[in-house]
Amino acid sequence: MLNEEELLQQLKSEIHKEQAFRALITLYKERLYWHIRNIVKSHDDADDVLQNTFIKIFKNINNFKGDSKLYSWMYRIATNESITFINKNAKRLQISTEQAQKLAVNNLASDVYFEGNEIQLKLQQAIATLPDKQQMVFNMKYFQDLKYKEMADILKTSEGALKASYHIAVKKIETYLTQD
Repeated sequence: MLNEEELLQQLKSEIHKEQAFRALITLYKERLYWHIRNIVKSHDDADDVLQNTFIKIFKNINNFKGDSKLYSWMYRIATNESITFINKNAKRLQISTEQAQKLAVNNLASDVYFEGNEIQLKLQQAIATLPDKQQMVFNMKYFQDLKYKEMADILKTSEGALKASYHIAVKKIETYLTQD
């Protein structure tokens, strides 16, 4: 098993790039998939965004400067691709991004890949009411159990700001879930 530095060297080498990229996909596809799925909600959409994410990573790996962990860089690309997808979808449907998010959550109940129960569906509805940044922070902390330090690297913000966003998001979700 290669360490991150060795994997990066191989990714930037024309001889080993494809083989190293296959290893990269194997290592990270599931974690990136669930990160994307938490944002776009639908399995099929998450698959499409994941594919776009890996294409972008492949095309831009030589631009990776190493000023963060490789995973943080890929996570940022996945996040941006997810947001771009939601924005394009909203524009195509001629609705706001908030309405597009709510529509995605409402479609979860009919998504054959959604294994959640009524409580999990209600949680997704509550998350959809949050502003984008709070949604992102909540999903990263609650579902992926990322450390604030990792989140700060990915989102390019301070740990303190993230802790505040998470705390506010939790309060809003609690309020939403306890309403009649």
